[in-house]
Amino acid sequence: MDKSDLSRALSMGSYIVAADGGAGAAINHNILPDVVIGDFDSISDKILSKIPSDAQHRIEEQDSTDFDKCLRNIDSPLILAVGFTGARIDHQLAAFNTLVRYPDKPCILLGPCDTVFLAPPAINLDLPAGTTVSLFPMGAVEGHSEGLKWPISGICFTPDGQIGTSNEATGPVSLALTAPKMLVTVPSEHFELVANALQNTASHWPS
Repeated sequence: MDKSDLSRALSMGSYIVAADGGAGAAINHNILPDVVIGDFDSISDKILSKIPSDAQHRIEEQDSTDFDKCLRNIDSPLILAVGFTGARIDHQLAAFNTLVRYPDKPCILLGPCDTVFLAPPAINLDLPAGTTVSLFPMGAVEGHSEGLKWPISGICFTPDGQIGTSNEATGPVSLALTAPKMLVTVPSEHFELVANALQNTASHWPS
């Protein structure tokens, strides 16, 4: 977890939920989580001793990741997730899977290079021309776009078929999707722009 990413997330939200061992990462950056959620298999007793017992939410089952356990138990207009990209490919793929499993939970994965989120039914992104916009379907989905160099209208996207890597904004981008299956990736320098757009989006997918 990059300290600068954590600082950027904290500039937009102050309530900190740590996913299991993420509590140790936060404390190492002199930040005490408000709560910790997970199966507690990757958090030390030393770290737990720093966190009040009523802020420790242990979920024993092993059928889901700690990120999944967190996301399904957080009620917030927007969730900013730091530390879930990059280090391990399997964990990153699992995080993508979790975003799609909870389409009613607006969430951004913030990494050192890229920001990833599940596209809502419609969203407007005030991106500058030349910005890389990648679209990766986690299931069958179609859509309509404005402001992309290669429009997506009429394309059926699937994980094992057509994908949308390295599209490019020609200016502000509008997307409308038919299903909660499309992950959108933009450079993390536009993280605040994405966060504001998701907060200003009128509708999100139902659970």
